[in-house]
Amino acid sequence: MGAYITDLTIVALLIIALTALMGIITNSIGEKVFGGKRRTEFVDESAKYRTGWKAVGGNRN
Repeated sequence: MGAYITDLTIVALLIIALTALMGIITNSIGEKVFGGKRRTEFVDESAKYRTGWKAVGGNRN
């Protein structure tokens, strides 16, 4: 009975991990295949707004 519970736990963890990683993998493949020229559109817009801002947090010595 203990072996059955161990096997069930391992299979459940593998299914949960695979399901969680499938979304990340699919998203990255989709961005690379279907992203085209506008792949970094939102990152570029954010960087454009942040140019010229003063650094916050004091000096690092």
